[in-house]
Amino acid sequence: FSISTYNKMWTDAQRDLDIQLRREREEFLQPEKDRVKAFKTLAVSYIKYMQIFRNLEMAHDQLLHQQKRTVIRRVLEGVIGRILEMKKEMVELENSEFHYIDNILEDLKLLPEEVEVPIPRYFIKEKLEVLQQREKILDQILLDAGLQTEKPVKAMTFEEAIKIIQVAERARQGRCRAAFMKQIYHERKRERKTKHEVQAGPSPDDAATCIQKVWRGYIQRKKTEKMREEEMIFLGMSLPPHLRATSISQMHVGQVNALQGEVGARHKEVSIKDKLRETEGLDIKETLQDQIGQCFIECRHILGKFPDYPTKEAGGSMAILSQKTPEQVAAELALKKEMALQKKAQKEKKEKGKEKTKGKKPQKTGKKVSLPAAKAIKEDGWKMAPSNFLSIMEEGNSQYKAVWQSRDEGWDFLQDHDPELIKEEKREEVEEEIRVQVDELMQQKLENLKLAVDGEKSDKQKKGRKSEKNFSLMSLAHRTIDSLYKELVEGGLLIKAKTVNLSDYVGKYSYLGTTLRQVDIEPMPSLADVRQLIALYGILPLGSQIVHEKAPVVKALLLAGPTGVGKKMLVHAICTEAGANLFDLSASNIAGKYPGKSGLQMMLHMVLKVAKQLQPSVVWIGDTEKIFSKAAQKAEEINPKRLEKMLPKFLKALKAQDRVLLVGTTNRPFDANLKPFCKVYQKIILIPRPDYASRFGKYFKRFLLWKRIILQNGGAITDLLNMSCLAKVSDGFTQGQIVQVVQAVLSELRLQQMTRKPLRTAEFMTALAGQDPVYKEEEEAFK
Repeated sequence: FSISTYNKMWTDAQRDLDIQLRREREEFLQPEKDRVKAFKTLAVSYIKYMQIFRNLEMAHDQLLHQQKRTVIRRVLEGVIGRILEMKKEMVELENSEFHYIDNILEDLKLLPEEVEVPIPRYFIKEKLEVLQQREKILDQILLDAGLQTEKPVKAMTFEEAIKIIQVAERARQGRCRAAFMKQIYHERKRERKTKHEVQAGPSPDDAATCIQKVWRGYIQRKKTEKMREEEMIFLGMSLPPHLRATSISQMHVGQVNALQGEVGARHKEVSIKDKLRETEGLDIKETLQDQIGQCFIECRHILGKFPDYPTKEAGGSMAILSQKTPEQVAAELALKKEMALQKKAQKEKKEKGKEKTKGKKPQKTGKKVSLPAAKAIKEDGWKMAPSNFLSIMEEGNSQYKAVWQSRDEGWDFLQDHDPELIKEEKREEVEEEIRVQVDELMQQKLENLKLAVDGEKSDKQKKGRKSEKNFSLMSLAHRTIDSLYKELVEGGLLIKAKTVNLSDYVGKYSYLGTTLRQVDIEPMPSLADVRQLIALYGILPLGSQIVHEKAPVVKALLLAGPTGVGKKMLVHAICTEAGANLFDLSASNIAGKYPGKSGLQMMLHMVLKVAKQLQPSVVWIGDTEKIFSKAAQKAEEINPKRLEKMLPKFLKALKAQDRVLLVGTTNRPFDANLKPFCKVYQKIILIPRPDYASRFGKYFKRFLLWKRIILQNGGAITDLLNMSCLAKVSDGFTQGQIVQVVQAVLSELRLQQMTRKPLRTAEFMTALAGQDPVYKEEEEAFK
């Protein structure tokens, strides 16, 4: 792919987005009484936005042009937020987290894989250095605390040592023999030249001999390379061909990404900002000082006193230099005073009314929609809720049309950055930096003027004491984030997440969902549906700050399913894809730690403080049904129910800007007291056992479950291994059980016998018979 390809991909995505925005303005403004038609409209828009999302993400990842990436990034975050808003509407329309839109995909001639939720790669790329540094610190803390040992050098067996020595010795002998034969060849050639006279040209026999030598040498080299490759595979020093293709593609992608990172680093070194600061910085500073000083004089002339300097939160000198005349400023101040007096009068009136009705029974003031009104709302039909992201997408779309759509880029061969656009962006940054410096200087000048002219003293010290009081946080106020982080790691509450990608959680799309719903049968969700929900509710909001602040975000997520379906794997996948910290507050992990109510409060406060500071973060509670268990516990220190009353407060402390997600996992949700249980977890995702399509078949050229697990554990697939039979017989068993069966069969001894004794179906059948499947009764209980 070339730069022009990704530019075209961006252009196509922007064109589709423009069409979709026009559809939004036309279709979603009118109420729709037919819920089926409303859902179809929503689903089609959802699919279109997902395709736009995929193209924008690919263009953003591959294009090097910094200004283009900035524009794409803005639109991309708007599209992600809009997808989450539409998902919420689809859930409310169908009263189900899982949707079956195979009939719509068929109409649009699309495959389910084409609407798979992609994970934006910039989530990790842009903070790769921070994540690597954090991982080093975590490893060092664990090492110092004795909770983790250094990765030991893999112990070499006696047979492996002999094989390595043999390979090295044979290579040495081969080199010596090659040098010896070369020497003999040159000596014979010299003797042949002295015996015979040099002919004018080669004879036909000599020419034929030369061609034969070249051809035979070529054939022998190919044979030798093949023999050497087979020997390296046998020695375990090289990958088999079916695994090497994936490895080579990953290495190629890694090299391309590294190259892009180097190019991006060079772009950041462009010193346009420094040049602007040198050439225009002094003029900007003098202009700002003159304007602010003039405002001081005009306000003193109108109001009779100098104004208070606006705080940093209020905008500083930006608030002073608003586009208003001094008369307008004076009118606004007078209006504010009048409003304050009115509020004070209303407050006094309310207090007098409370004193009169003190002994009377209070009346309910909460508004309730009456039954006829509620029916009227339903009869009006469905209407799309207001969006927080349409304005973002429209702004990005208009910027694309104004700047990039008809832009001539023939002069820009490198396609890395546009200096004129960088100057416009950096000029604003330079002005903002200088404004901060001017604010400090002019604030001090204003205080001196007040003291010299009006004799007023600054109340800065009093305000400072007030702010200190507001920001004091109990006993942890003096603690640094580093010390809290270290304590949580040493206490085992902050753990190291395993490197697992969401794509590793393989599973096929269910094609029978729509058919089953048409006959009033609720289908079990597929693993592909689960993967989509994890991306939508977990990874996308955690990865983007704008999306998390403005989209309908889930604070608490519950993963429920039988043992072995991959609940913990999905928790680690969320952390890996979003670059999040992982806190373990499972009942078994916090037992005996931070005893008492005060200890528990301190622990949760520490977790909350570190999670917010080092966001994104995931707080995981394994076997979460124990916290909400119906049975009473005796010992207070190991009582898992002590978290039950604190979790709602923990969630309430999370604001829109805090990218912290609470994830619970359970294999027995029916043992919990459901009222507080469902109050904490906003979204409950049922993770079923894998169906036949997920156990057998191909998915993006990657084998699913049985084939994938056998190949990962060193096995080889032959005709003697009936994969269809294995997939059929393993109905009811989970992914974890299939992994256990494969690892039990493919022992070290069995792997050594693989070449002369291929794998057979019966070997896995015997091991599978020792596992307990998920019975129908348990599956129905989960449903």
